[in-house]
Amino acid sequence: MIDISKEEYIKQTVEQYLREKSKIVDEAMQGYLASVNGSTEVLIEAMKYSLFAGGKRFRPTLVFASVELFDGDLEKAKLVASAIEMIHTYSLIHDDLPALDNDDFRRGKPTLHKVYGEAIALLAGDGLLTLAFELLGRTGHPEVVVEVAGSAGIKGMVGGQFMDLEAEGKQIPLQKLKEIHRLKTGSLITVSLRAGALISNAEKEDIETITEYGENLGIAFQIVDDILNVVGDAKKMGKPTGTDEKNKKSTYPFLLGVDKSRELALDHIKRAVDSLHKYDTRADPLRNLAWYVIYREK
Repeated sequence: MIDISKEEYIKQTVEQYLREKSKIVDEAMQGYLASVNGSTEVLIEAMKYSLFAGGKRFRPTLVFASVELFDGDLEKAKLVASAIEMIHTYSLIHDDLPALDNDDFRRGKPTLHKVYGEAIALLAGDGLLTLAFELLGRTGHPEVVVEVAGSAGIKGMVGGQFMDLEAEGKQIPLQKLKEIHRLKTGSLITVSLRAGALISNAEKEDIETITEYGENLGIAFQIVDDILNVVGDAKKMGKPTGTDEKNKKSTYPFLLGVDKSRELALDHIKRAVDSLHKYDTRADPLRNLAWYVIYREK
């Protein structure tokens, strides 16, 4: 047997798991987009351009991992996982627009507005967002629709994006930065897990546990994102690095330095993993996904 490090084992295990779940969610999303009115064909092509641009499907994978932990229904999981990925993709399309981050590349490809124009990019994002809620409605769990709407809207991701925009060019305290990223990044990660638990009819105590896991995972994910923007490899990331400094954004490395930021991310990963202590090996995918966040290079 070949002796490999814990880091390499986690990377190999999680990347295989991500590939398996990506295949499931990609096939599901292709199916949901299959019946197309000819008059909107170009719009659907634009939606697909960003939706199938090569993301890791991290958030949909969290949905599946949560559903597996709580013995939920795979067909419902496909609906929720697809909806979460569509919401995530819409947010990236709109983020990349000149009015916000003005990015030319995403995942190694020209951003959507560079290919189809700003107007179609706006509509593609709108189309993905509204289709996402159609899919969530089909789960038969209205509480999931409410949860995801809250996490994606002004009480979550959109609110965090606004606060992030308002903070540009200003030096903000660490607590304010944490609040921005709890909403901007953490809310969609946490609701991916909570939605998986809710469609699986998990007990209240289990939902509280998966929420604690998700909140710590979301913080760590954003800290690592900030670190990679400073020290990451642009080729591996598929987008330019150093943009946070260029755009005068307050980030964890800016406020704490890279080393302290790594320590903080690791602390939150340990908290996330520790929160799963009462579960058996069925929680191993979630444990591995947490460690993967700290090891990832893009």
